[in-house]
Amino acid sequence: MAMNYIWDLLIKAEDEGLSKKDINFHLAETYSPYMELSPQFLNTQLVEQHVEVNPYYRYFDIFNNLFHPDNTSDRAFREYLFDIVLHFLADIDRMQGMNKKEFFIRFILKDIEANVFGNVVRHNIRSFSKKEQEIVVLNMLRLYQTGDEIYLLKDTLKRLFKGCFIYVKSEEQDELLLYIRQKKTEQNEQKVQLIQEIFLPISFHLEVYWQYHFGIIDAEETMKLDRIALY
Repeated sequence: MAMNYIWDLLIKAEDEGLSKKDINFHLAETYSPYMELSPQFLNTQLVEQHVEVNPYYRYFDIFNNLFHPDNTSDRAFREYLFDIVLHFLADIDRMQGMNKKEFFIRFILKDIEANVFGNVVRHNIRSFSKKEQEIVVLNMLRLYQTGDEIYLLKDTLKRLFKGCFIYVKSEEQDELLLYIRQKKTEQNEQKVQLIQEIFLPISFHLEVYWQYHFGIIDAEETMKLDRIALY
């Protein structure tokens, strides 16, 4: 489906890792009276950083006189003002369409950026995609409501690392063994560190195994030569 509204474009841009600051709105030189955005290709799904807009589609009363043909002065200033106002209107659009859950997600992400949860969380949250950030934040909200740290630790890991396994070893000490099928990378390590920082109880230790599972007696799949991690 083609993007037709300024808020729609900003959401798409964020999904692709762009900031609102990366998007610049400009008055379209030619445009359809039935569309707000005026992309070069009508059904494009690509996010352009310089976006032509028909402001009269929904905001005629606001922009009616801003670019009157007889007004030739301060063109650069008016274009700058145009961009600022459209960003403001797009934010209003999005807030009007947000539910309570989405507001909470925004508030917690702002707290993370403000270092409320510490340097590890603030730095490592950047390794997550927008959708992954929402998974983490929603489980943080559930943590405040239920206090069930271990369950939410497992749930978050399984949502972010498909096919992972978590084992609880508590005969001698509170210890969790985590197996992740993926290779150990800096980005994946940062994700696990953030999840530990938020959800792992202080008394617990988490041991992480990447790519190769540790051997389990009577579990043939874990006992293959050259594919066993030592425990």
